[in-house]
Amino acid sequence: MAEQTRVMGVVNVTPDSFSDGGLYLDPEAAIAHATELAAEGADILDVTGESGPGVPVSIDTSKASVAGAALDAGAVIVNDVTALRADPELASLCADRNCEVVLMHMLGTPRTMQDDPRYDDVVDDVKSFLVARISAAMEAGIDERRIWVDPGIGFGKTVAHNLELLRRLDEIVAIGRPVVIGTSRKSFLGKLAGGRGEDERLPGTIATNVMALERGACVFRVHDVRPVADALAIAAATVGP
Repeated sequence: MAEQTRVMGVVNVTPDSFSDGGLYLDPEAAIAHATELAAEGADILDVTGESGPGVPVSIDTSKASVAGAALDAGAVIVNDVTALRADPELASLCADRNCEVVLMHMLGTPRTMQDDPRYDDVVDDVKSFLVARISAAMEAGIDERRIWVDPGIGFGKTVAHNLELLRRLDEIVAIGRPVVIGTSRKSFLGKLAGGRGEDERLPGTIATNVMALERGACVFRVHDVRPVADALAIAAATVGP
């Protein structure tokens, strides 16, 4: 495969996340959970700073102040769901720190994104957005080699939109930057499986991540690290070099 497969384990440290919200507010609990995810095979720990030892840390934020503090503390990746649009200072900060940056597509804002989302062609529209945001990031001084992209599964998309993005993910991969996929425990998986709750969506999470791997994604943001990492390792052995 063109890119190394990496599993990004989610460490939620906010009370309002749709999954695990409030479970790891205590620093010791968060550290223990991060250590557990690392032991289960997480290659990256994505700390959700708004909504482990020896493992690179990503900070999930759209705010330069939060990103700066996290980078000072040792984080090496900034994962921004707004693709550097929310805070005008974040792009220059990332450029100055020469960190990895994840640019994600989201329609509207977190509060409005699921209000009747529409596209001319969801894959073409998302691809055009990501290409434009890569250009903007590079104009701000961010090294293109430091940029990853995320089509934003579930962020301003219907079930049909999510499926189309997964079906044609190779078109996003064709942009030429590492592709991050985040389907873990998301509501569209529950709908497709007949109304499964968050704690019953692991099969759907595994299925979508394996499909994304086959189509060229290389970073997989998940809550359930061990089973997904095992599934990806087995699937990767069949995908080949």
